[in-house]
Amino acid sequence: MRSIFIKEINSFFSSIVGYVAILVFLAACGLFLWVFEDSSILAYGYATMDRYFELAPWLLALLIPAITMRSFADEFRGGTIEWLSTKPLTDLDIILGKYFACLVLVAFALLPTLVYAFTIDNLSKIENTVDFGAIAGSYFGLLFLAAGFTAIGIFCSSLTNNQVVGFLVALFACYLLYSGFDSLAALPAFAEGIDYYLSMIGMAFHYKSISRGLIDSRDVIYFLSVVVLFIALTRFSLNSRTWDTAAQD
Repeated sequence: MRSIFIKEINSFFSSIVGYVAILVFLAACGLFLWVFEDSSILAYGYATMDRYFELAPWLLALLIPAITMRSFADEFRGGTIEWLSTKPLTDLDIILGKYFACLVLVAFALLPTLVYAFTIDNLSKIENTVDFGAIAGSYFGLLFLAAGFTAIGIFCSSLTNNQVVGFLVALFACYLLYSGFDSLAALPAFAEGIDYYLSMIGMAFHYKSISRGLIDSRDVIYFLSVVVLFIALTRFSLNSRTWDTAAQD
């Protein structure tokens, strides 16, 4: 797994696409938080990062598919997946190596945004107005959400040998699982308590819960379950391709 992890990290930073994806993410964060008046923290007038944590999931749903889209699609297109299968590595080793490499890259992209908290604190006229404890909780929420999105992206990449298709499928899946159930719960057909349980299936419900600063074990279990589910689906997808190849031979 370690060799796959290092290979993926090196491969990402050897391509300009990786740098562009992270720079676009950071640029979008900066523009929405400091420049665009409708979402600007300066226009909001309060020393809070709430705007950022409302915006970040949507930007992560764009960034993470861009990072994960090549994970297996490139291996299938280049035929290197067969080469990997000859190494002393299990399918799970390959999947987890790629998964953790992508997750580390997402964390690397989030790291520079920590400066926003200190910037807001310095801009505030009143000292110690920024609740760093709540901000830490919100970042934990983002990391759990990123873990789920990354597992989804890895799975979608395992379905195709086309990076663009992998990106689009992962993008749709991330948006669907993040906000789709909230949209369904808002329909008049789902009322009298059903809407609440329906929204609980979505990732937004649990992300917002963790972002309040209280890490509930139910939310942690939910995100871990999402990760395990999509890792298992990725393994099944790889095995299906192996069976298809063996049948053709």
